[in-house]
Amino acid sequence: MAQSPDPAAIARKALDLLLGEKYADLEQMIIPAYREHATAADLSKLGAQIKTWGAVEEIGKPSVQDMGVVHVIRFSVKFATRNIDVQMSVNASGQVSPPLLRPGETPWQPPSYVKQGAFKERDVTIGDQWKLPGTLTVPNGSGPFPAVVLVHGYGPSDRDETVGGTKMFRDLAYGLASRGIVVLRYEKRTKVYSAKMASGMSYTADEEVVEDAAKAAALLRTQPEVDGKRVFVLGHDFGGYLLPRVAEEDGKLAGVILLGSTARPLEDLILERVIQQNPPALQLAAAKDKVAKIKKLESSDEDAPPILGVPVAYWVDLKGYDAPAALKKLGIPVLVLQGERDFQTSMEDYNIWKQAVSGAKGSSAQSFPALNHLFVAGQGKSSEDEYKAPGHVAPEVIDVAAKFMGH
Repeated sequence: MAQSPDPAAIARKALDLLLGEKYADLEQMIIPAYREHATAADLSKLGAQIKTWGAVEEIGKPSVQDMGVVHVIRFSVKFATRNIDVQMSVNASGQVSPPLLRPGETPWQPPSYVKQGAFKERDVTIGDQWKLPGTLTVPNGSGPFPAVVLVHGYGPSDRDETVGGTKMFRDLAYGLASRGIVVLRYEKRTKVYSAKMASGMSYTADEEVVEDAAKAAALLRTQPEVDGKRVFVLGHDFGGYLLPRVAEEDGKLAGVILLGSTARPLEDLILERVIQQNPPALQLAAAKDKVAKIKKLESSDEDAPPILGVPVAYWVDLKGYDAPAALKKLGIPVLVLQGERDFQTSMEDYNIWKQAVSGAKGSSAQSFPALNHLFVAGQGKSSEDEYKAPGHVAPEVIDVAAKFMGH
């Protein structure tokens, strides 16, 4: 049986052709629908711009995102005079979209609400079999302080939850530590063990997210500066969706915080994102077909091939999981925060969560008109392009979260 083409290898070949000025060869790799605006002549103009940046000094490892009908591949390329992110999509036929070039990551600078010298950091390790490197940010003083674990959104992510020019979790860690709260953030299992987990092994959301978050909360309680009765967990995006499971696994949390968190099934959100991209009819039909298959899965299907790049056991495990209903049963304080400019998690999701926590003691929900999915302020319609610019979590988010945790 022929092996499926490797999207990362295909994208790297296209990148090498671009950098090697082999524009005619690259044109032949372009998805036919895009070739009218990506001819060899068009690509040579792009190449002329690239030459002004000097010699290529380093090409980073590819970042691969499975979007179901295409894979989105990103490379960080270091030129003599600047860093550039190169992105392209690879379809099932091994054809690529025209390379998209954007400014690379800008060095992170602390936002104004961070109090320099008010805290210190130390390295920790979460877990045993799956060891995950983490960072503990601790306010100066003996404490005991309230503490919070930060849980990432969908897909592989670093401890800072770096997205373009924003390091959301570093902002939260430094901002909350400046307010007297211990913060634990860590590398996600799918990032540290990406090759192993992508090699065909079966796993569920519990193994990808829940187990590690619960172990991180347990680790916090062993720290001398932490008040063990005031340990919280904060989840962003899909991490918030799974917080009811984390809280149930832990059993001792003082409360949970949901930031821009999905409330509906994961497959519905993925299809929503595909539709937003306005794909060709065949690609949209293929995505709808895969979502329909996910809806029909039974436990007996767990050995079937992955769907949308995720093991079938993962989908089966989440079947019937009603996160808002599970949250209501916990009986612990909940804070729900949402950016109204968020195009990834909609106000529909926010309103579902808001209804779930309505009237519950110590619980509240708040949305912010100017904030996007990363809780960065802006104007107009938000998009992935907005994420490329340097940005920081808005100070009002730090303020509301800190007050919820008693500071």
